[in-house]
Amino acid sequence: MLMHHSTVNGRSRLTFWSHVREFAVPASMIESAAARRQAGDWSAACAAARVDVDLHLRGLARTHGRQFADVVRADLRHLAPDLLRWHFPRIRPDGLLRPGLTASLARYRLDGDDEVHLVARTPPAWADAGQRISLALWEPSGPLSRAGGHPHPRPNRRFRLDLHRHLWDVRRTSELRERAGVEQWVTADHPADGRAAHRWAAEAALLLRAEGRADGAVVVRLGARQRIVLGSDEARHRSTGSGRLDASSHRSTGPGLRDASSHRSNGPGLRDASGRQGTILPDAATWVLPDLELWHAGAIDADRLHPLVRSALLPDHPPADSARSPDGAGIPRLVDCRGSTHRIGVVNGVLTPLDHDPDDLRREALLVALGGTGLPCLQAIDAAHRHPEDLDDVRARLDHGDVAGALAIVEDLLGPDALLLSGELRDELQTAAERKVVHGLYRAELHDVRALPSTKDTLLTSARARRRHAAFRRP
Repeated sequence: MLMHHSTVNGRSRLTFWSHVREFAVPASMIESAAARRQAGDWSAACAAARVDVDLHLRGLARTHGRQFADVVRADLRHLAPDLLRWHFPRIRPDGLLRPGLTASLARYRLDGDDEVHLVARTPPAWADAGQRISLALWEPSGPLSRAGGHPHPRPNRRFRLDLHRHLWDVRRTSELRERAGVEQWVTADHPADGRAAHRWAAEAALLLRAEGRADGAVVVRLGARQRIVLGSDEARHRSTGSGRLDASSHRSTGPGLRDASSHRSNGPGLRDASGRQGTILPDAATWVLPDLELWHAGAIDADRLHPLVRSALLPDHPPADSARSPDGAGIPRLVDCRGSTHRIGVVNGVLTPLDHDPDDLRREALLVALGGTGLPCLQAIDAAHRHPEDLDDVRARLDHGDVAGALAIVEDLLGPDALLLSGELRDELQTAAERKVVHGLYRAELHDVRALPSTKDTLLTSARARRRHAAFRRP
C-alpha cells in the first residue's frame, strides 16, 4: 500500500481529498444529474448539479450562426456537470471550489483568428454560498466578454480544462486512465507530494501541439515560488535540493527539465532560451489524479468514486449497488437517566423522551423554567438541538453547498417539525441562509461592490471562518 506523508495545512493530502470526495459531490446529485442528462435534458442536469447556465443558444445562433450554435449545443448535451464539479479546482483547507475562477472548457475557432470559449466560472469568495458554478461563453472582445460582477472574466491559463475534456465530457471519459498515466504511476518511483512528473513530458507535448508550436518551454507551476521549466533545448541535470525534482529518471521521456524556483513572479510566464514566453502546464496535468492516490492508498472504496471515474480507472470493477444501506434513522438513542437506560426518538415529527409519561415531562419542564436541572433525557434533547454530535457533518455539507443533505441529517436527528433552539446548529443554518441571499444579489447583479465589506471581513463573519479563526487562536 502506498503511503503519503505530505501535508496540506496540517492535514495529509489524502485526508484532504478524502474529505472532498465525501462531501463535495453527494451521491444524490450524481444520480439526479446523470438521469436528467441521459434523458437528453442537459439544462436540468446542470440544475441538479448546481450549475447555472448563463448563455442563450438562440441568441448565439443569431450572432454567430446556426452551425456554431449546434457545436456548442452538442458539447452541452455531453457535459456531465456533476463530473465537472468532481474535478473542478479546489482550495485548502476545506476543499471548496476555487473562488473567482474562469476556466475554459472548450475553444471554438471562428472566422479569422477570433475564438470563443465555453467557460465555467465560480463566484468570488464573498458570494460562494451554495458552491455554485456557472457556464458562459467568452471571447476577447464583444458582448460575450461581459461577466457581470465577476472579478476575473478572462479564462485562467493555469486552470484550463479545454485540453482535458475527459474531466467533463462523457464522450471522452474513457481517456481518463491513459491521461492519468495509471500504469506509469503504479510502477514509477514517484514523489509523495502528488506531482505527476511521469506525465509532464506527454502533457507538455499535447499543450504545445494545441498552441501550434513544435517545441518551446513549458512551465510547471508547483507553488507560489517554485517553477520547473520543460523544454527540448534545456540542459538536463539532476537537482537534489529541497523541493526540487530529481530528473534523472525522466531523461528518456521527453523535454529536459530546469529548476526555476528562483522565479517568483506571477506575471506572464518564464521564457525559454530563444526568448519566447513559456506556456504554463495546466494544473490538471501537474498533479496526480486524487482518485488514483486515494484508491491505491486504500483511503476510498471504489463504490465512492464517481461512476464515470470508476469505469475509467477500474474497468473490471462491477458497478456499485444502487441499493442504500440503512442509515440508522428512526432508531431510538439510549440515555443514562438517573440510573436507568431510557430512549429518546422522533415521535410525531419531534425528538421526544420515550420512557417518561406526559405528567413527568410537564413537571420537569416547569422545573427547568424555574432554573432547576432537568432530566438527563431532556438534557440530551437540548444538547441535540444546540450542539448535536453530527454537527461537523452538517457544517461540512453546508460549506459545500449541500443544504438538502444537511437538513436531512437535522431531520433524522431532531424530526422534521422540530423548532431549533439557540446554539451552534441554528447559527450554522442561519449563516448559510444569509450567505445564500448574498449570492442571489451577486447573481442578479444587484450588489454594490463599493458598499460591500472587504472579503476578509465578510468571511470572518461567516460561521465557517469564525471556527477557523478560533482554531488559530487556540494554544
